[in-house]
Amino acid sequence: MFKTRYFFLLIILSVLVYSCGDDTFGTNPFADVDHEALAISDNDSIVKFLKNHYYDSSVDSIKVLVAGETAMFDDTKLKTMDVTENDINYKLYVYVEREGDYGNDPDRGFPTKVDSVFTKYAGKTFSGTTFSDTNFDQNQSGLWFSLTSVVRGFSYGFTNFKGGELKKDANGGPFNGPITYLNGGKGVLFIPSGLAYPSSNPQNWSNNLVDTNILFYIDLLTLVPNTDHDNDGVKTISEDVDNDGNVNNDDTDSDGIPNYFDSDDDGDGVLTRNEDRNGDGDPSNDFNDPDNPTLPDYLNPNIK
Repeated sequence: MFKTRYFFLLIILSVLVYSCGDDTFGTNPFADVDHEALAISDNDSIVKFLKNHYYDSSVDSIKVLVAGETAMFDDTKLKTMDVTENDINYKLYVYVEREGDYGNDPDRGFPTKVDSVFTKYAGKTFSGTTFSDTNFDQNQSGLWFSLTSVVRGFSYGFTNFKGGELKKDANGGPFNGPITYLNGGKGVLFIPSGLAYPSSNPQNWSNNLVDTNILFYIDLLTLVPNTDHDNDGVKTISEDVDNDGNVNNDDTDSDGIPNYFDSDDDGDGVLTRNEDRNGDGDPSNDFNDPDNPTLPDYLNPNIK
């Protein structure tokens, strides 16, 4: 119940902010920024950093490269993801120190980029040769959040890790102590500014991290697989109707609420979860309009 309320409030806030137009923020102080050129220079800086640092697994920390160690850029644990946002191509670098092992619970595998996760994290700024001594953000006790409402580098990066396994007692029963997750994914996300707090988004203009490369140490403890934010029977990852990778701009009934948080997606007065005519628990596979045979009922206001 707590998690449901938490996500409800979080998404409502995200939707309200998302709905605001650019004119709310006044004159753009970053109007001269060439974001495509910045993406290239950001990548050059990140590559330089990765070539001059290594990951010390004994202390789970990044250190300046020394003789005998392998630069992170050449480390087989480093993954490169090609990401396109706002028609600009970025490279997101993900160091997978440990992919994660969810034990006997197959539902705790890799999250999608819109699932809800429970994680520890610590964020730093960095450049070609250095990174900040202090964290600009951190949570070492664990925090639930939705990957729909964080910087885009988080949304994509977390898909490389698996959740951990809930600790149990010697007999396989509930552990008599603090809730603990074992063997979850662990690593570092190297996020270019365009996938962090880009100045192309007016919401970031007052953020002191605007157009700055950031890195995050992350520990993925567990997740809600196939998260359904509005509990309408359609998982959030399937609510991207236009298939552009962004669930925030899919609003079938134009009521200002994205489908993934709208309990009546087509605005026909019938809740989405009740437009499941075949009764299999999934409204997305019900097609009963002969004039629109490929349009599911829950997105079709002519079918109730």
